[in-house]
Amino acid sequence: VQLVESGGGFVQPGGSLRLSCTVSGLPFGDRVMGWFRQAPGQVREDVGCISLSGTSLYYAEPVKGRFTITRDNAKNTLYLQMDDLKPEDSAMYYCAAGCQVVDVSHAWGQGTLVTVSS
Repeated sequence: VQLVESGGGFVQPGGSLRLSCTVSGLPFGDRVMGWFRQAPGQVREDVGCISLSGTSLYYAEPVKGRFTITRDNAKNTLYLQMDDLKPEDSAMYYCAAGCQVVDVSHAWGQGTLVTVSS
């Protein structure tokens, strides 16, 4: 299984970023996919997840209303649109198969770093 996250960067508070995750080695279209993040010194936490068809979504409370997860099954790619970013959103972001950290049974990708600061 290989997951390659991209799109991270430095942004000011209130700004936006769009993350991408390209997946290979697992049946992407048959798996619930999720985004997760880990800030320095913190445990990895759930951000949200999306159903196989993209019609059912879950978002963690801190990001609800600001983040949007979508997927393109034809491209084996997962997206995370992040709007109205806050300094507390700064973290390494990862994608994985599953809706919660405890559900993930494969190796993690390298992640993509998001830094929100003025």
